[in-house]
Amino acid sequence: MNIRIVQEMKATGKKLCNYYKEYNINIDASEVMITCGGSEAISIAMMTCFNPGDEVIIPEPFYANYNGFSTSADVKIKPIRSYIDSGFALPPISEFEKLITPKTKGIMICNPGNPTGYLYSKEELNALRELVLKYDLFLLSDEVYREFCYDGKEYVSVMHLQGIENNVILLDSISKRYSACGARIGAMICKNKEVMSAALKFAQARLSPPSYGQIGAEAALETPKSYFEEVKAEYIARRDFVIENINKIPGVFCPKPSGAFYCIAKLPIDNADKFCQWLLEEFNFNKETVMLAPATGFYSTPGAGTDEVRIAYVLNKTDLKNALTCLAEALKVYPGKTN
Repeated sequence: MNIRIVQEMKATGKKLCNYYKEYNINIDASEVMITCGGSEAISIAMMTCFNPGDEVIIPEPFYANYNGFSTSADVKIKPIRSYIDSGFALPPISEFEKLITPKTKGIMICNPGNPTGYLYSKEELNALRELVLKYDLFLLSDEVYREFCYDGKEYVSVMHLQGIENNVILLDSISKRYSACGARIGAMICKNKEVMSAALKFAQARLSPPSYGQIGAEAALETPKSYFEEVKAEYIARRDFVIENINKIPGVFCPKPSGAFYCIAKLPIDNADKFCQWLLEEFNFNKETVMLAPATGFYSTPGAGTDEVRIAYVLNKTDLKNALTCLAEALKVYPGKTN
């Protein structure tokens, strides 16, 4: 590997260590692997921690690409259902234990979550800690939305959990917090030296993350806190506007998320995939329509999420208002409306 590339990766790793200290996550550069985006961090973590045929439990709905990453690693996802009625809280630990078999080698979460925006509490994460200890499992945590936690609720990382340091893998990316998806810079973080040594073999096969992306990431880590305060205030305003107004639409229910910039809404429709396609192909209101993501794509359980959609409140308030108006009008005339 080019010496300059190695130096750049070490420099980025050291910068990240300083960044994590602000969140009471104490690591050194040897425990950080810079990756080609968060996607590669997840892929390498799965290939490192699991053998072909192993199983990983993931609360659903979950980020759809976890399916692809697990398929590439020849790992089987065992979904455990969370429900909109509870705001997509962590399922009971007893339900996790029902899924554990000799092939179960890990649990994976996203915190705060995509697509639900749910933020796990310290109590929920400690419950997972006990499960990890009991069965000696890996705990993989995708924490790319940590800057986006609302209502004074506490962000708790899996790296804060005591006694399972060698079982925990933190997965990260600069994509969301700095709006830098195209830079393709992520990180896999773990204190387990054996895990990191094995992960390095996968990383060496692709040589290096983009050098200019790493340089940009290092600069982005100097972003002042005032920037994130402004961004959070804007997202909170957008979230509150969406949640308040979408729940005014007859037959619609949408819990208030505490993190990220997504929410899942339950609609009075027969099929989310059909509805979303109908919106794009057949419906318009004042020559506009709205594009939604069917929640079915975020579930692994067949038939789940058929009346749910994911909304990303990343538009300005004017556009969000128009989108909600459009959605309300669409539900009035949709042929597959259920009530």
